[in-house]
Amino acid sequence: MFNFKIILFAVVGVVIFVGGCGGTLSNGRGWGEDASLDVDGDRLWRAARKAFFDPGTLIPLAGAVVFAIDDLDEQTSNWAVRHNPIYDSDDNARDYSDDLKDILEAEAIMTALLTPSGEDSGQWGKAKLKGGLVELAAFGVTVGATDILKDVTDRQRPDKSGDNSFPSLHTSRAFSAAALSNRNLKYIEMNDTLRTGLQITNTVMASGVAWARVEGERHYPSDVLFGAALGNFLTNFILDGFMNLPEDEVELGVYPSREGVVTAVSFRF
Repeated sequence: MFNFKIILFAVVGVVIFVGGCGGTLSNGRGWGEDASLDVDGDRLWRAARKAFFDPGTLIPLAGAVVFAIDDLDEQTSNWAVRHNPIYDSDDNARDYSDDLKDILEAEAIMTALLTPSGEDSGQWGKAKLKGGLVELAAFGVTVGATDILKDVTDRQRPDKSGDNSFPSLHTSRAFSAAALSNRNLKYIEMNDTLRTGLQITNTVMASGVAWARVEGERHYPSDVLFGAALGNFLTNFILDGFMNLPEDEVELGVYPSREGVVTAVSFRF
């Protein structure tokens, strides 16, 4: 298991490092240079709306609702623990959930360091500090919110080891780290195909953490699905609310309408 973690982390690190970390963003500013903890109500509302209607929030949230119906949660959990279709055993599943989570969290730090924050060392250090504090806040709020919900819900784990099953902290941390890395990758200069591949890989690894918690009999499916939605929502909300980075030219979202929901693609010029 240790070798797996080292090899995968090394591969991801080398691939990202190829992109380099010099230069500035498309607006001529450094990553993190415009980060601010000042509260702007309008900006926070837009950030919250965008983060909530992001498919990475809505899809797992809808899944959590579906699994909460009847005893689908328990049935799926029992099936996963009996068959271990991905990880072969409970112990393997728990080990992989730790390893994949650790890799994602390390990558979030690495990608933040490799974003373009200017050539001057003083400017670079100040920008990294400001941006890093916002990203740390996003991760910390995710962890704190998950812990609060665990205390409030008091749900017993599938293996009866405790009453803090909902939501999954491993999963919320993994999806928070994946969201941080995927946002950072957007600002690192590299081939678009490579960037997309890394972003997909991060999402797959975070999903692997979630399923490992189910297969390892530590959580029910609704626990990990809600954890994924929570990690994605809070992280993207705080990044959009306080980083002040250039906005996406193309944005995908899922929005409510009178007929139900609409998937929309918006373009900025």
